[in-house]
Amino acid sequence: MMKYWIVGLCLVLLLACAGCVAEEGAKPLVESPGDEPTPPSEEERYASMVMAALESYMQDAASYAAVAGKEEALAAFGDPSGDFTFDGYYIYAYDNDCILLAHPYEPESIGLNRSGWTDSRGMPVIRMARDIALAGGGFITYLYPKPSDGGIDEAAYATYEPKLGYVIPAGEGWWIGSGVALADLSPVEGYPGVVGDMIDLVGDGVAYALAEGDEAALAEISDLDGRFVNANGHYLYAYKYDGTLIGHPYLPEKIGSNLYDRVDMYGMRNIEALATTAARGGGFVVFIWPNPDEGNREELKIGYVLPVNDEWWLGSGVYLSEVTGEYTPL
Repeated sequence: MMKYWIVGLCLVLLLACAGCVAEEGAKPLVESPGDEPTPPSEEERYASMVMAALESYMQDAASYAAVAGKEEALAAFGDPSGDFTFDGYYIYAYDNDCILLAHPYEPESIGLNRSGWTDSRGMPVIRMARDIALAGGGFITYLYPKPSDGGIDEAAYATYEPKLGYVIPAGEGWWIGSGVALADLSPVEGYPGVVGDMIDLVGDGVAYALAEGDEAALAEISDLDGRFVNANGHYLYAYKYDGTLIGHPYLPEKIGSNLYDRVDMYGMRNIEALATTAARGGGFVVFIWPNPDEGNREELKIGYVLPVNDEWWLGSGVYLSEVTGEYTPL
């Protein structure tokens, strides 16, 4: 049943991206004062449909649990050959104490309390997901290994990739989740536009620093009107590897401060995670950070960092709400 549903949904996806169906579920039209509404791009329509598919898949799983009952639902969710496991999709289930109840690719972890489990950068994913599910559910983001023919190896840190997830209550005392690779939101190779643009911004910053020197680069990074604060509100920040902030357009009063020990609401050491990732060659880090465009509310953020040289590194980030078009309260 579920396999037929996803095949049909994928056909709708293809038709939508070709412009052959109505744009229901796509991002709202973006209006500028005095301009005609701008329709969403093909890439935006595609991303919206993938997110709608994930949310619908999770709603169907929750409905199944309500009808079939917890025991039967957990058996179905944990079956690697079952109706809910296909084409990279699968359901995991936890109780409200973060004890794993079902996972088709992690049977050895069933019954374990995973409240202390973190992703490869230190984000306590299970606790964060649990809290969002208990608040009603919604989209999340995190890092997790790419599945292989041999299953999922959580110890293989080199295989971790950014994912877009969705969590939802499944019944009294338990909840379920699933996710897709963030790259799957793009119809072409790479990441969805807002994330791809952010990655390019970081690469441009490194290239500028290597060409123009540290002093010029740090001045440009800290300039609100400079080239590294773009129209989407994205910007670069720069740190030494010891956590000392040396460039930031929105936190000039913090420049020179050491933020290495900063912790978020879940105890994750954000700057340490970013600095360590940069020192190891760079990559993604998912963390929680205040959104200055939304009254500094705490939001999940997808960060990307690269080393500049042996002295300092730089990075940027995209809030989850920029990807999904909706805010997931923490």
